[in-house]
Amino acid sequence: MKLSVGPGALVAAAFIGPGTVTACTLAGANFGYALIWALVFATFATMILQDMAARLGIAGGMGLGDALVAPGTPAILKWLSVVLVLAALALGNAAYEAGNLSGGALGAGAAFGWPPNVQRLIVWGLALLAALFLLIGRYKLLERLLVGLVLLMSVAFAGSLILVRPDFGALVGGLRPSLPEGSLLTAIALIGTTIVPYNLFLHAASVREKWPDGGEGALNAASADTRLSIGFGGLISILVLATAAGSLFGSGVTIHSAADMAASLEPAYGSAARLLVGTGLFAAGLSSAVTAPLATAYAVCEVTRLPRTGAAFRAISLGILAIGTLIASLGLKPVSLILIAQVANGILLPIIAIFLIVTMNRKSILGTHVNGWASNLLGGGVVLIAAGFGLRLIMRALGVWP
Repeated sequence: MKLSVGPGALVAAAFIGPGTVTACTLAGANFGYALIWALVFATFATMILQDMAARLGIAGGMGLGDALVAPGTPAILKWLSVVLVLAALALGNAAYEAGNLSGGALGAGAAFGWPPNVQRLIVWGLALLAALFLLIGRYKLLERLLVGLVLLMSVAFAGSLILVRPDFGALVGGLRPSLPEGSLLTAIALIGTTIVPYNLFLHAASVREKWPDGGEGALNAASADTRLSIGFGGLISILVLATAAGSLFGSGVTIHSAADMAASLEPAYGSAARLLVGTGLFAAGLSSAVTAPLATAYAVCEVTRLPRTGAAFRAISLGILAIGTLIASLGLKPVSLILIAQVANGILLPIIAIFLIVTMNRKSILGTHVNGWASNLLGGGVVLIAAGFGLRLIMRALGVWP
């Protein structure tokens, strides 16, 4: 079978945004290699759920939003789906978009040493570039752009890790699940920044663009693409965390973002380290600045029965981009907002995942391609673990769980 990379790479490009880079940087700087296990879990969990979304798009011939409001879906589930998509995805992604643009500008500024007033201009430059790709809207063009950005990120962060020379023994030790004091919020952020609910909508829609004729060959190709691309994306996240752990953990240096990490690496590892980390952060910002509006437009159009092409689709995607650009242009520091949004994402995830698993068991939609017992078991396990993290966070906030 010829390997065809595409929709899976879009998903990887979407979840490796500035939020991921920030969360991984803070995890490594504050807790060393101890939370690598959270990224490994999140990567495999993402593969499980995104494989279901891809199968829904090819075998079911519809997006997740379409399935949630399809005939036969209970009315309460339909209304809940619409409210959830409009509130959590449309409004949430507008906030994420500000972080994407600001993060990309921070990366460019860190890479080339540009002052803050120039970085504000970069925000507008990134927004215009993202708008251009969204207006052109051709799937193959978007696919090539995002595959290229994922490869750029991988080279940049792998290069930075080589310069730092990490403790590989401690890195392997981080595969053992543990929660150091004060790390719960960061662990949930790592999971929430990798298993992104809107990517389920993006994946189901994009596989239909890639393989419009469907069939068993398309299902096999989509499954291979999902495993390779998302595994690659998870590896990039681990590279970022390991770079921060190897260079910053225990140093006493205060870090708020990957841009701070880039600046702090230069005295010890030279300008190449600053350039690599800054370039990786810039690529992460641009890739997510394109995919977040795209995924939002797919999701909103599906649940509201608007056409997935044409003026309405472009208006939604450009509206998300415009709101994000406005927020980013105000000069607000995005780091705390990004982390809070990622934690909320981790708590929201079980709800969307349950929607997906219920849909994947509907023979009226998928016929013989419904979930088997293994897929349901694995998907249910992901939901339970993700829900457990969210429940512990809420109970701890209420003082019930230490």
